[in-house]
Amino acid sequence: MNPNHPLPSNDALTKLAISYGITSWSEIVEFVKKLPYGRTTNRTDFGLVISEKKGSCSSKHAFLKRIADLNTIPNVKLILCIYQMNPLNTPKIGAVLSTNALEFIPEAHCYLKINGNRIDITTQDSEFKNIEQDIIHELEIEADQVVSFKVDYHQKFIKNWINDTQSELSFDQMWRIREQCIKNLSN
Repeated sequence: MNPNHPLPSNDALTKLAISYGITSWSEIVEFVKKLPYGRTTNRTDFGLVISEKKGSCSSKHAFLKRIADLNTIPNVKLILCIYQMNPLNTPKIGAVLSTNALEFIPEAHCYLKINGNRIDITTQDSEFKNIEQDIIHELEIEADQVVSFKVDYHQKFIKNWINDTQSELSFDQMWRIREQCIKNLSN
């Protein structure tokens, strides 16, 4: 794939990117990577990554996957993984986990696989190698699947994990802990 692949599509998302002076695949990837981490106001509207100038792993990578598809950029896959989120690979959550006597919590994370290489653009400092050894499971998904499929998949995984590990915490308690971890990442 040519990193300077142009963005010729006439769709709304591509037009939005072009309105910010972005004209190539490499420029849109770099632009999105520099945006701060944060949830957009509507997870179904991928254009909010650009207009609200922020995004989560889901919204940023789904936006880029959609741009790639709309502009026939080859070999770009959106991957959903479950990994052991812990203080070593995600330092801002350490206090939350230790307060709740947890070594890790299973977290759903999205990234891109471009020409077989894993690329994480969640933040400027994100590097896939930071979580690589903690991955439990991976699967390829489509951009729209970050909306509800990802959440359902993640919640089912946590429920099974609670059962398998015979955790004393309920699903609701575990999900609240997870949400506090995510909140800490946004600060």
